[in-house]
Amino acid sequence: MSAGSQLVSVDFEIFGHVQGVCFRMYTEKEGLRLGLVGWVKNTHGGTVVGQVQGPADMVEEMKVWLSKEGSPSSRITRASFTNHRPIERLEISGFKTRF
Repeated sequence: MSAGSQLVSVDFEIFGHVQGVCFRMYTEKEGLRLGLVGWVKNTHGGTVVGQVQGPADMVEEMKVWLSKEGSPSSRITRASFTNHRPIERLEISGFKTRF
């Protein structure tokens, strides 16, 4: 298996003006476009948290998108990525919003 096809999982927290349906919707859309699975959720502290899983190269693309782009109305000030780990198989199906 090449490095790009190695499956990985990573948790994220995005800071800035990112709350709302729009950011969650665009995160799901981008994750699905990249062939990833995961979830996304607003926090009471005003951040967005979630997890993505999939091929390492696509997860890296998603990390860039979460750090720099986000939804059209978002203003991202910081992105934190934790618990980055290789996985044998996907542990989640689809890409969902959690409440």
